[in-house]
Amino acid sequence: MRILLLALITSIIFISPIQTATALKMEDKRTSVIIEVEGDPTKHKVYIETYFPYIEVIATYETLFNGLALKATPKRLEKMESVDFIKAIHPTANYEAQFGLDLAEKTDENLVKPSTLNNTEYTGEGVQVAVIDTGIDYEHPDLKDSYVGGYDLVDLDDDPMETKKDQGLPTMHGTHVAGIIAADGEIKGVAPDADIYAYRALGPGGRGTSVQVIAALEEAVEDGADIINLSLGNSINGPDFPTSVAVNRAVEMGIAVVIANGNSGPGLWTVGSPATAKKALSVGASSNPQLVPYLEETLYDKKIPLSLMAGSQPWDFTKDQKVALFSKQDVNGKIALMKRGKTPFYQLAKKAEEAGAVAVLIYNNASGNFRGSVQSAENPIGIPVAGISKKDGEWFIQKLQSGNKSLYMDTKFQTTEHSVAEFSSRGPVTMNWDLKPEVVAPGTNILSTVPGGYMPLQGTSMAAPHVAGALALLKEAHPGWTVEQLAGALKTTAKRIRTGNAAALTPIMQGMGEIQPAKAINTPIIIHNPLLSFGKIDEYSEVRTIELKIENSSNKRQKFSFQTPHKKRGVSWQLPQRFTVEAGKTKKVPIQIDINSTLQEKGLHQGWLTLASGNEAFHLPYLFINENADYPRAMGFGFTMKPFSKDTYVYQVYLPDPAEKIEVRLYDAGTLIYDRMLLKKEDVKVGMNEGYLKKSELGKLGRYRAVLTVYLENGGLASYTSELFIQ
Repeated sequence: MRILLLALITSIIFISPIQTATALKMEDKRTSVIIEVEGDPTKHKVYIETYFPYIEVIATYETLFNGLALKATPKRLEKMESVDFIKAIHPTANYEAQFGLDLAEKTDENLVKPSTLNNTEYTGEGVQVAVIDTGIDYEHPDLKDSYVGGYDLVDLDDDPMETKKDQGLPTMHGTHVAGIIAADGEIKGVAPDADIYAYRALGPGGRGTSVQVIAALEEAVEDGADIINLSLGNSINGPDFPTSVAVNRAVEMGIAVVIANGNSGPGLWTVGSPATAKKALSVGASSNPQLVPYLEETLYDKKIPLSLMAGSQPWDFTKDQKVALFSKQDVNGKIALMKRGKTPFYQLAKKAEEAGAVAVLIYNNASGNFRGSVQSAENPIGIPVAGISKKDGEWFIQKLQSGNKSLYMDTKFQTTEHSVAEFSSRGPVTMNWDLKPEVVAPGTNILSTVPGGYMPLQGTSMAAPHVAGALALLKEAHPGWTVEQLAGALKTTAKRIRTGNAAALTPIMQGMGEIQPAKAINTPIIIHNPLLSFGKIDEYSEVRTIELKIENSSNKRQKFSFQTPHKKRGVSWQLPQRFTVEAGKTKKVPIQIDINSTLQEKGLHQGWLTLASGNEAFHLPYLFINENADYPRAMGFGFTMKPFSKDTYVYQVYLPDPAEKIEVRLYDAGTLIYDRMLLKKEDVKVGMNEGYLKKSELGKLGRYRAVLTVYLENGGLASYTSELFIQ
């Protein structure tokens, strides 16, 4: 199976073809690739060395997947395409990981230091943590003592340094992640004495392939990792994507794997692979209380929330500022109002800054919120830049175009609640209906290391390493614990996040809640499977049972009892009222739910069961799907040029439900008039579907509006629309 691009996105996307002509011309420069093979990789290594002596076999992979790493000139690698045992060839820079991170406002009161999570006596000493990411700046003074080794899966060598400027688009993500785990200098990580092993699976600009990630997982396993952190993912909300399968295998081998849940929230069903892996510890991002700016116009009683962009200067005006419409009004000394469009945010902001604007407001061109970046290392923006909603932008337009020449806005500040970050991806997972994330951890305004210094970033990419660091503390405290015990303790002792009115946030937002390392280390009780997913109910009436596995690691008997859930029409619970677990023993307790589907609304149902033991209460999240739910029926559509091919394209689409066929129709991007049928495929299956199209079959080149239609076996239809570039 070919592997799809890594991208933290929520919608179906169409990827423009990536040309390889430049690479093919560079015949004097060797490049590295990873190939996926059928059969025994060791035998294939001998074959390649015998019949393709000009191709160097760098590594053989057979622990988590079958493959080989090769290095040669592109022209020579092109000849490998005819070899029968090769399932796929994966160039090292064809796909891009989009982490969805934002640069936080640089105000001290908003910053979160990773060390604040560690209120224990432990430091992670002797624990090996693998960071699979963009590499690491191991020369950073806060990381040089923590860094032990690693491997570069992009260049296939032993130097996992971050991409530098002279190598392409520079990266810093892996260094930030590593600092959260084990920085030991001006910044302290959660586990400053842990050993960091870095694996560069994503190259310039954060580009790589899933196979590179899987190969990095294999390297980490072979190097003896205790914990692996993956602050990356893709758009596939299904449990059987190859990266998820590899993660499950790694956990089965006794390694804890922590994965960022994704930054595609707040919509449901947005958690992506490999966080969808059944045995992964999937992590969402909690948001610490922050002092955030907003605009206010008292005459009109109008308040406008601001979403500061990455690279923005702080929005900290102490007096009111006049707003003017860019290009139609003089913006010198004023806040420039601009509309989101095709022009990059940085270029919009730079134009306004050059025109004398003191700040920039960019309003959305579609409903909903958006997040943006105006970052530039060479020529940074020197004024505040923020995004606002389309509705608020249109309010400004209406006032400014009605002859109002003196629209002034005051900057005010408010403190946000402790919650789950809006961007944090929500569960559950399609196909197996697992409840994800399992836990949440700090993920907003996290101050950590980057090449050459320090920077605050936010995202579930920042939350996951907090959990990896916490696991290192638990591993040091309990070196004999299994992966199941380590992860179980962290989940069992997590604290539910509540809203201002004391109601707990929903399970698919937070899982068990926010981690508490000190409490996890000292817990006498471990619930191994506290997140209860009863699956999808298709029949008139169904009974589902889950055996709750409870471990008592104390030296005395523990008594338990369930609180009776509130009665709900069509749902009946059968719970053991009182039971005991002997000292040092583990007990399985049946949790049974009887559901009458006709008495329940269709869709997702979730809630909490409360298990009491003495003065302790454990809140167990549960969910079930009644008949159907509004989850995506197709995900991760990809359309790219076949590696080392000049005239063949690869398409892929992931289907979570049985379907009869898929069709892709093209419409003129400007007029939206139907142009032609690009693709019709009838022999589709649940999971990943792929195929090939010759360039001659594509029709005329250009930019189109593409509509992917899925014809479901149950007679339903699902359609997804996006742009497609054929070039």
